[in-house]
Amino acid sequence: MAAVSAAAAKDRVPRRTSRAGKAGKVPFRIRLRRDRALILMTLPVIVLLLLFNYVPLLGNVVAFQEYDPYVAGNGTTAIFHSPWVGVEQFSRMLDDPLFWSATKNTIVLFVLQLVFFFPVPIALALVINSVIRPRVRAVAQAIMYLPHFFSWVLVVTVFQQILGGAGIIAQTLEKHGWSGFDLMTDADLFKFLVIGQAVWKDAGWGIIVFLAALSAVSTDLYEAAAMDGAGRWRRMWHVTLPALRPVIALLLVLRVGDALSVGFEQFLLQRYAVGAGASEVLDTYVWNMGIQNGDFSYAAAVGLVKGVIGVCLVLGANKVAHLLGEQGVYQK
Repeated sequence: MAAVSAAAAKDRVPRRTSRAGKAGKVPFRIRLRRDRALILMTLPVIVLLLLFNYVPLLGNVVAFQEYDPYVAGNGTTAIFHSPWVGVEQFSRMLDDPLFWSATKNTIVLFVLQLVFFFPVPIALALVINSVIRPRVRAVAQAIMYLPHFFSWVLVVTVFQQILGGAGIIAQTLEKHGWSGFDLMTDADLFKFLVIGQAVWKDAGWGIIVFLAALSAVSTDLYEAAAMDGAGRWRRMWHVTLPALRPVIALLLVLRVGDALSVGFEQFLLQRYAVGAGASEVLDTYVWNMGIQNGDFSYAAAVGLVKGVIGVCLVLGANKVAHLLGEQGVYQK
């Protein structure tokens, strides 16, 4: 009888475990009631995303039409009355040399931003994190972060007052017999000029992300490395940078996915100073064709291709991040 009771007890153990596993899954109704406060907090954001990010995607249908906003007297109902042209707008895009010129400028600027701009917040975060005094660290972070709140109009104006033909540097050189200095109208150096403007304006914003990641690193790791004889540089290489790898991988994936969006207002403001050949990128090209010329279908086709390529770049970069052992934007 004892053996039978023991066997029966063993048989009951897996069944209890299975029931516990099933019981561990909270029903949707209970989770909904439990998390209703969080859901109500995120509901306005979800509504805004739906209205301003996802519902407008339906307007991409005009890329396959010869859209005329006045065909029915209303821009919305005109979608249902405009004639269908298939892929005619896309064929026209492939034959347009201005489109390829804007694409070339966009890719070149993306590569320059990836090489010269992307590492700057990482380096500045490492420098600020190495400062011992908290007050000095806070002041340095505030100074670097402040330009993020400046509009591009103000940023371009500041650079104009420094590097323009009537700027401080030009006036100083002219007093010493050097004339003709004007970097703001130099088409050959324009790409590096916009990189410098972007670094000055937005590097401080990226510092916050990396400093937040560095604040989660345990001080025990630095103390253990110091006890093993690691100097400052070796601690940075073996402790700090590995802690930043997930954040760097995530931001790099997002930046690669946004490769064809290098900016709009910054280039539009300086378009007439350096010419369209140097400043025209895909964003300004879409604006010129759609808003200025009223060619909405063609502009929608270019924007649709730009969006599809961006999605493919995100998926590809995220796959590479997985192969390198990082999580990326989403898990496998």
